[in-house]
Amino acid sequence: QVQLVESGGGLVQAGGSLRLSCTASGRTLSSYVMGWFRQAPGKEREFVAAISWGGYRTYYADPLKGRSTISRDNAKNTVILQLNSLESEDTAVYYCAASKYDLGDVERYDYWGQGTQVTVSS
Repeated sequence: QVQLVESGGGLVQAGGSLRLSCTASGRTLSSYVMGWFRQAPGKEREFVAAISWGGYRTYYADPLKGRSTISRDNAKNTVILQLNSLESEDTAVYYCAASKYDLGDVERYDYWGQGTQVTVSS
């Protein structure tokens, strides 16, 4: 089992930045693809970004491409999502997740965190 805990969410003005962290316990993250997802009020959860187990490959969804950076530190069992130039449409609960499958397989994730709220005021 892998337990994931997100942090770093909060209230930010449009144009601002946030750094979301995901820390794991239970097992090392080094053998998992790690992803971030988000769910806005009244909408389905959507994929944001993913990073390969070694950190050499990344994959971003269009809404935050160019405004976000995903990274990982396997020694610290941590994954980071840097969010920049935030817009009100980015308001959502952001979730960290771990997958045993391919980087591009955004439908199959095995472990999920509880989420962290990001609110962007206009």
